[in-house]
Amino acid sequence: MRLSFLEPLYRQPGPFASVYLDTSRDVAVDDPDAAIELRWRHLRDVLMSEGADRDSVTAVAGTVGSDVDIPGMHGQAVFTGHGRLVLLDELPAPPTRDTAHFGALPDTMPLIVQHAPGIPYLAVHVHYSGPHSTDAAGAVRIEAEVGTWPLTRVTPGHRLREEIPVSDWLNAAGEVGRELEGHARRIDVEAVVVAGDVWARGILIRRLPAALRGQITTFEGGGESQPGRALLEQRLEGLLSGRMAAHDRALLDTFLAERARDGASAEGVSAAVSALQRGRAKALFLNNHPESPLRLWVGPEPGQLALTEEELRSYGVRDVREERADAALVRALVGTRAELVVVPEQRLRLFEGVGVLLRYADRPTFRA
Repeated sequence: MRLSFLEPLYRQPGPFASVYLDTSRDVAVDDPDAAIELRWRHLRDVLMSEGADRDSVTAVAGTVGSDVDIPGMHGQAVFTGHGRLVLLDELPAPPTRDTAHFGALPDTMPLIVQHAPGIPYLAVHVHYSGPHSTDAAGAVRIEAEVGTWPLTRVTPGHRLREEIPVSDWLNAAGEVGRELEGHARRIDVEAVVVAGDVWARGILIRRLPAALRGQITTFEGGGESQPGRALLEQRLEGLLSGRMAAHDRALLDTFLAERARDGASAEGVSAAVSALQRGRAKALFLNNHPESPLRLWVGPEPGQLALTEEELRSYGVRDVREERADAALVRALVGTRAELVVVPEQRLRLFEGVGVLLRYADRPTFRA
């Protein structure tokens, strides 16, 4: 996963207020907005107890709950610093629990996990309920969306809507197929979901290019989505849950290949820190441990991190402090433009939960 969406957070020095809050309104309470406000007050107290400045807290307060138009279960991630909003991200699922943190580095790992797996897809719903005859009255309605799963659940992608007389469908399906292909190519889709009427969708599928037909999963029915939510959301959830994006799978395969031949890879926190210090990390692989107690020592710059205070000071860094390991690692990844891949433990258990793919292997040293 490329972490460019986090770059605004690191263009200024901290400290930062980081808030994760369930802002769902489709819940069984009389006044969901009042419930959100009550939970926010608790988080506000947490921020204040950790030394947050009043202006940064006020900036969070002005943003929390602003997603009133998003239906369904979801949440918000809000980051402020020096009295202004730095980053706001809508979460496709509510956070596991509401949290707030004030510190020198933003708490970004829960946000990264919600961006995964980041699979580009095309969803198409074909609706026609009349007699299957080109002479029949009626129309075929097409609704399609290209997006990235799971973010499209709360940030709709590009939508296409067409209504075509059934008498024109055999010819028009080819044009619709070419239009869908153009949108799919722009985001390099990895999955195509087509739902709806068997007859009408079959005609469309036969007119799609072979490259897309090989990625298609079909469903009967499907129904149109809630406004503001992903098209065919439940179908996509069942199909894509637990999958990794093709780009991340390729990085993981390269890591495993390098590990098998003792090449440009390593495991463990120490190895990851060493690679990031020298800007040698191409990608970091993490088993997600949201409550990990691991800590690292960091300096003002992204590559200034170490296992101990003494090590960091030995490099000439004077302004040092101890931070959560995941926050320190993510800052280093963004600063060196390395990638991050969240790997479920059931797929691959990494030593200390961390692996690193290096940009190049150490050259062997030959001695006479």
